[in-house]
Amino acid sequence: MTDLAAEGPNAAQITYWNATAGPIWVAMSDALDSEIRPLGLAAMTALAPQVGERVIDIGCGCGDTTLELARRVGAGGSVLGADISAPMLDVARRRAGEAGLAQASFVQADAQAHAFAADVDAVFSRFGVMFFADPAAAFANIRRALKPGGRLAFVCWRPLPENPWMTVPFAAAAPLLPAAPPPPDPLAPGPFAFADPVRGILVEAGFADIAIDPHDEKVGWGDLEQSAQVSLRVGPLGAVVRDNPQLAGPIEAAVREGLRPYLTETGVLLDSATWIVTARNG
Repeated sequence: MTDLAAEGPNAAQITYWNATAGPIWVAMSDALDSEIRPLGLAAMTALAPQVGERVIDIGCGCGDTTLELARRVGAGGSVLGADISAPMLDVARRRAGEAGLAQASFVQADAQAHAFAADVDAVFSRFGVMFFADPAAAFANIRRALKPGGRLAFVCWRPLPENPWMTVPFAAAAPLLPAAPPPPDPLAPGPFAFADPVRGILVEAGFADIAIDPHDEKVGWGDLEQSAQVSLRVGPLGAVVRDNPQLAGPIEAAVREGLRPYLTETGVLLDSATWIVTARNG
């Protein structure tokens, strides 16, 4: 069952994550999960899920975080992974079945509007809460699912210039691009929508005991070839390549050379900058 409206405040995101981004993430899920897994684990440490707890994972994608949460709460607990992307949820359900984690379940739902079961112990998200048309309304809806004193923890990106994992590939390709894309609206739904601290949104949504801590860690997608391939399929550079497929070859070569200085014995590694955000249902 889903409650995804054909028209509504998040309709554009629903279409994008089902028709465009979702299939890309499915195809590259191993590399993309590997890149952001340590950042999600930092937020999971802040959440500190306990055995037997009930947890919701917002924007669970292909299920990497849902399965880790399920392992931590054990068979006596439960984790509900929620996402708007049907292709990604198909992968998540398959992974849960293969792992034998019956305490993990999934729902295709818009977390801004979905009526979650109440009185859960905790809500978690790894880069899944920056895409709401009305973030305060979404977090108010999420808070209603928490029991009194229930915990929230998520990780989100700090400003784009602080994240070379995205700026370096784009800068390498820039001389080949037909035109520079317009700067994104910093308040529009998207990966960097919460680059400025989100305290005001959470206060408006009714949360208390809010903590917003910077986290810096190197991330990567694997070797040089794999890193170049991922760079060409995600983010703003991926959008340019999809719109200009005739440039894919030259851009890939430029990106590969741009990433070469960051190649280490364990693959390409670049700096990332995130916020680890925690709060309680006040």
